[in-house]
This record gives sequence, structure tokens and C-alpha cells, in this order.
Amino acid sequence: MSNPQSVSFDQLFLQARTAGKFLDKPVEDALLVRIHDLMRWAPTSANCNPLRIVFVRTQEAKARLLSCMAPGNVAKTQSAPVTAILAMDMRFHDRLLQLFPHVDAKAWFEGNDKAIEETAMRNSSLQAAYFMLAARSLGLDCGPMSGFHADAVQQAFLGGTTWKVNLLCNLGYGDASALHPRLPRLSFEEACKLI
Repeated sequence: MSNPQSVSFDQLFLQARTAGKFLDKPVEDALLVRIHDLMRWAPTSANCNPLRIVFVRTQEAKARLLSCMAPGNVAKTQSAPVTAILAMDMRFHDRLLQLFPHVDAKAWFEGNDKAIEETAMRNSSLQAAYFMLAARSLGLDCGPMSGFHADAVQQAFLGGTTWKVNLLCNLGYGDASALHPRLPRLSFEEACKLI
């Protein structure tokens, strides 16, 4: 596990890669707890914290998940010791009295499905990005995916809850020998405007 003081830009950004194949090395439950302990400090609007996580790590649960994956993501998911189902709680506003106690923020959302959906999606995605940075800072590699059957994941893992799947993220120790050359990124001039 990385020492927080030794985490570098290389580890988080410059040398970090999206893992598509993982080494046969387990990820300890304590490390998953640590990821959450770091990620939970991500900023969210009105401190709403809609992200909910299901860590799929047993063989039985992984078998159920594999049946929900798009064909191109089956082998990736099969090789990962853990896959995180990054979901959004569509009743996140029920916790606002606890998380944002100085204002009745729950009233902003109650009965407003559009505001709930937009806020949950935007902020759970923001938290998911922090989740991946936390995992990288602790020495893990990440393989985020949107190639899955959302209804099947919903039914297999989130049925009977107010949680709705956003994206999946494989976690583990990436097999560097399976990486392809790094793809280009847009330059500042291509992606930004100064006005």
C-alpha cells in the first residue's frame, strides 16, 4: 500500500493506465474500506453524497456479474479480483438532514424527479472519479466500464433498493504486459477556451 506522502502525479495521472487484465493477486477488504474512507471526502452539491458501492469479489457474485457484461468486458472483469458497482441512491435526499443540516435541502428534491436524476448522476459520477483516484493512490489499478447491461446488473445486484447503477470499475493489480501503447489526449488548445 502506498504511503500517502509518496503519491505522485505519475501514480495518479501521468503513468496510470486503464487496466484491462489483472494479476492473480487478491485485494484485501481493508483496502476497499480505505478507498471509501478517502473517496467520501469528494465534493458534492449540497454534500449530497449519492454514490453507493457494491464490491463484487466472491466467485458466486462474479459469475452473476459476468452474465451482465458486454462481450468485450467479460475477460477484463473475470481477471479482476474485485469489480465495484458504482451506483447512485435515488433517495439520496433522505440523508440531507444528516449531511447538510443547516438547510432543509430535502425539500429541494422531494417530488422533483428531474432534479433527483440530474443531481444523482452528476454527483455520483464525480464521486466515482474520486473513487478511482483513491484506488490509484493506494497502489491499485482501475478499469472503469460502461459496457454492461444495466437492467441485468440492476436486477442481479440492486433489486429492492433505491440504488441505480451508474458505472462499473474493475480493481486490482494490473498486468502491465497486457497494456497497449497509450492513446493520445487532446491538447489544452483543442479542449479549452480562455475567455
